[in-house]
Amino acid sequence: MFYLTELGNRLKEAREAKGLSLEDLQELTKIQKRYLIGIEEGNYSMMPGKFYVRAFIKQYCEAVGLDSEEIFEQYKSEVPSVYSEELPEQLSRVQSRKTIPARDSKVVEMLPKILVAVLVIGVAILIWVLVSSNMSKPDSDDKKNDKQNEVGYNKSDEFNKEEEKADKKQDVKKEDTSDKKDDANDAVDEKTEQELAVVSTSGKNSTYELKNTDTFKLKVTSKGSPWVGINNGEGKLLFQGTINKNESQEIDFTNEKEAVINIGRAYETEIYVNDEKLEYSISPTEVNTQLVTIQFTKAE
Repeated sequence: MFYLTELGNRLKEAREAKGLSLEDLQELTKIQKRYLIGIEEGNYSMMPGKFYVRAFIKQYCEAVGLDSEEIFEQYKSEVPSVYSEELPEQLSRVQSRKTIPARDSKVVEMLPKILVAVLVIGVAILIWVLVSSNMSKPDSDDKKNDKQNEVGYNKSDEFNKEEEKADKKQDVKKEDTSDKKDDANDAVDEKTEQELAVVSTSGKNSTYELKNTDTFKLKVTSKGSPWVGINNGEGKLLFQGTINKNESQEIDFTNEKEAVINIGRAYETEIYVNDEKLEYSISPTEVNTQLVTIQFTKAE
């Protein structure tokens, strides 16, 4: 029969102070109950080895809130030490180093030399290709110039005059077509010029209407550090937060019918609609917090 040692009694008291049974401690540490009983009774002969004795005691201490290093130092006369003679049997089973066959070692020694030789050959081929291509270019350029000179000498004065007349006619046609294109573009610009107007104003709320355009790109720019919240017409939050100075938040509302901008510091905030600056209908210096609604009617 084994009786509790001083160490075992200390561990048991710590376990019971935690309100833990041996079954609870077994679940926590994953150490079999019989080993836990052996630790409390000082019966270390039942353990798999001296190494496991110290390991199990360390886990026991950590589970009940004791400092294992302090326990080992205080009860070092009771805790068996791990002897070095236990190690050779384990280490002898592991081959620490594999030998390399002599044939493979020769190949390994030759590998750097082979790589250097391949690299030198590759560099030589690359230099030869570059030199060859540079030498062939002047000849081809000279041949092109000679052909152009021959063609130029064969042209007659009358042919040159006809060419000049044709060039003048083409220039006149180009001017006419370019003028027509400019006129057409001006007409399109006039037709597609967007309209952004105030619809209503009440307190801190202002409503605008955007029409005569098929795009709606919103950009909110910060001149300080305003808090901004942006929702669509259905109340879905698309952005919320502080915009740092000289930074912008851009959202494409082309497929939406409405944009709602909640601004914390209107005097530090600029709103652009398709690059057109929105003029506040309510003075931002008088009313800092504003709710701006932009209703979008897409052009047909």
